[in-house]
Amino acid sequence: MPVSDVRRVRAWAVEHLDEIVDELAVLVDTETPSTDPVLLAAGAAVLTGWVLESWAGSTVTTLGQGPGAVLQVDAPGTRAGTVVLLGHLDTVFEAGAVAARPFSVDDGIARGPGVFDMKAGLVQGVHAVAALDALGVPRPAVRLLVNADEEVGSLGSRDAMLAAARGAAAVLVLEPGGAAGTVKTARKGVGLWTVTATGVAAHAGLDPEAGASAVHALAALTTHLAGLADPAAGTTVNVGVLAGGTRPNVVADRARLELDVRARTPEEAARVGAALAAWTPPDPRVHLAVDGGWNRPPWQAGESSLVALARAVTASLGVAFDPREVGGASDGNLLAATGVPVLDGLGASGGGAHAEHEHVVVGDLPVRIALLAGLIAG
Repeated sequence: MPVSDVRRVRAWAVEHLDEIVDELAVLVDTETPSTDPVLLAAGAAVLTGWVLESWAGSTVTTLGQGPGAVLQVDAPGTRAGTVVLLGHLDTVFEAGAVAARPFSVDDGIARGPGVFDMKAGLVQGVHAVAALDALGVPRPAVRLLVNADEEVGSLGSRDAMLAAARGAAAVLVLEPGGAAGTVKTARKGVGLWTVTATGVAAHAGLDPEAGASAVHALAALTTHLAGLADPAAGTTVNVGVLAGGTRPNVVADRARLELDVRARTPEEAARVGAALAAWTPPDPRVHLAVDGGWNRPPWQAGESSLVALARAVTASLGVAFDPREVGGASDGNLLAATGVPVLDGLGASGGGAHAEHEHVVVGDLPVRIALLAGLIAG
């Protein structure tokens, strides 16, 4: 895409910035917690209405049903190939969060539940395609894929997304960025496990030897797991939940551990997974049930053609290129594992994902829209 066209898109977005912010306000104030199918449907209706209005000749399909349904919108192109825009509609905030913190803009900073992760990215995706078409810039077909269970693992939607993105020339992930020139070129894999221990209850004072403590077993496992972390390799291990027992004078016969592991490479992921599977409790009377696994594999773009293109587009916009590796995973990890070229973090500039200080830099929206448009049009 010529430099002049990239800059024209940015100018178009500046001209339409009030409209873009108004749409972002509506989407943020339409709450979409992962746990509420009624609110998720209302948010999908808002987004679908904008896309059909903005993308001439586009069609909408719903893949699957229930919590794992995926919204697919297809816009025909004027060049060969298909580029996928990937995003999610759900947020981590429960119903009622907007009443306490409705969308607002102060000193150029937009705030509200889900504004950064990732409703601004969805709005940017709609307007990037609209800008290309309004300016007559040739582009391939665009397929927007939006799921509603990303924040809870994408367990119901992943198969539909993988099928819908098969054969795409590129997948551009609308997850948030960070600064005006940020792209995400690597994400760690995420492993999630629940370990349940079953021991033997006994009186802790009268007959402790008759008991086999499930709590003690999982405490030992916690120490073992903590030792598997390797900061130099980028491997983190976190036991976020450790619970069990009934009373202090009873040897605990039940306990539960919940584990989060992040790994930069498949080799590290395999090492930690194998070490967890091979561990046995010090007391053989305690039995373990291990549930879970790798929710999303590690992903690294390396020096791909998409990264090179992003570097060139940001340069044409006069913005410093800012490639980042992050610990959080996205649905881009899943699609990249199939061999489809992926670039992530193309949503908003801002910060505070999943927190009350979540925010978006309004003045960077035109730059981010132009970057996305440049990647779509190539």
